[in-house]
Amino acid sequence: MADLMQFVLTGITVGLVYSLIALGFTFIWKSSSVANLALGQMVLLFSWIAYGTMHQAGMPFWLGLPVTIAAAATMGWILERVVLRPLIGQPILSLITVTLGVAFIFEGLVSMFWPISTAAMPKFIPDEPVQIFGAVVSQEYLWAAGIALVLFVLVSIFFRYHKMGVAMRATADDQMAVWACGIPVTKIFSVSWMFAGALAAIGGVLMSSIGGITHGLVETGLKSFSVVILGGLDSFLGAMVAGPIIGLAENLGGGYLTQYTWPGIKDVIPFIIIIIVLFIKPYGLFGQVRIERI
Repeated sequence: MADLMQFVLTGITVGLVYSLIALGFTFIWKSSSVANLALGQMVLLFSWIAYGTMHQAGMPFWLGLPVTIAAAATMGWILERVVLRPLIGQPILSLITVTLGVAFIFEGLVSMFWPISTAAMPKFIPDEPVQIFGAVVSQEYLWAAGIALVLFVLVSIFFRYHKMGVAMRATADDQMAVWACGIPVTKIFSVSWMFAGALAAIGGVLMSSIGGITHGLVETGLKSFSVVILGGLDSFLGAMVAGPIIGLAENLGGGYLTQYTWPGIKDVIPFIIIIIVLFIKPYGLFGQVRIERI
C-alpha cells in the first residue's frame, strides 16, 4: 500500500510539471497553429541557463530564477520575431521543420556552453522526506506540485480577466475577427512564444530540482507533448488534466510492469498512450473536433 501511494504521489507531481510545460505548447498552437517540436530542447537549455545563473554566476535563487525566466521569455520572443514571423503564410510543414531545426540549434548551444553531461541544480527546495499515508515522499515533489498548481491558477486568472489574455483567447477562436478589432495578431504570437519559453524554464527548473540536469530533460518535453495529444492540442483544461494521467500511468507502469517487461518500460508508456489516443480519439479528451466536408 505504501508503494502504491508513493507511485501515485510522485506520478501526480511529475504529471503536473508535464502539464505546465504542455501549456506552453498549447499557447503556441492555439495562437498560431504551429507545432513546437523544440519543446524538449527548450526545457534542457533553460535548465542549463538556470544552472549557469544560480551556480556558476553565484546568483541567489530569488534573483537567478527571474533572470532565467526573463532570458527564456526573451528567447521565445526572438524565435517568433526573427525565425517564425517571416514564414507566416507559408505551408505548415515549413513552420514545423523550422522548430525542428531550432531544437538541434538549442542542443548545440548546450554542448557548446555546458560540455558536462550532468549537473545538480542548486538546492532551493527542502529535500527532507515526509511520510504521507505510509509513503515516504521527498519534499521536492510536493513543492513542485504546489508551484505548478499555483501557476495554473495564475494562468487561468490571466486568461479570464487580463486584456492580453482575453485577446489571446479571441485569437485562438478567430484571428480575422481579432484583426478586424484592431488587435495586432503578430503581437499575440510573440506573447505566446514568450509564455511558452517562461513555462519551459519553470518546468525545467522543477524537474531538475528533482532529478538533476541531464539530457533526459529532452524526453520530458516529449512526454509533455504526449500530454498535449491526450488532453487536446487546443485545450488548456486538457493539458492540466492529462498531465497527472500521463504521470500516473508512467509511474505505476514503471513500478509494477518493469519486473515483467524491461527496465525502460516507464519511458515508453507515454508514447504508447499517444498511439492509442490517436486511434481512438484523435482530437484528445478536450480538443475541439473539426469536421471538414470533402
